[in-house]
Amino acid sequence: MSSDDTFNPMADPEMLAAVAETNSALAQARERLAEAPAEIVVVNHVMGLYELAAIHLSASPARLHEAALAIDAVACLVEGLGPRLGEESETLLTALSNIRLAFVQVKGSTDANT
Repeated sequence: MSSDDTFNPMADPEMLAAVAETNSALAQARERLAEAPAEIVVVNHVMGLYELAAIHLSASPARLHEAALAIDAVACLVEGLGPRLGEESETLLTALSNIRLAFVQVKGSTDANT
């Protein structure tokens, strides 16, 4: 096969349309994100990390190393940013305490079973 016979996906009109559609969707997502207050976006990410920790803690067997990393990331944001997270900061501190307690309980039951 010569170099002239190679498939060029960018020469395919359907592929070009798909790329253009993807780029348009990304641009719209960036616009929406730029309009959102940063504290709302950061709080949303904190909650995602909290959920990640909970998922690892509830796995069978629990994935303590992964849960600890996610919990530490939540702590870095919640304790590091404090009131800058807005009216949700107290709720996030409570959530952090709860997930830390859950970690200790899961680790204790894991240690007791070994």
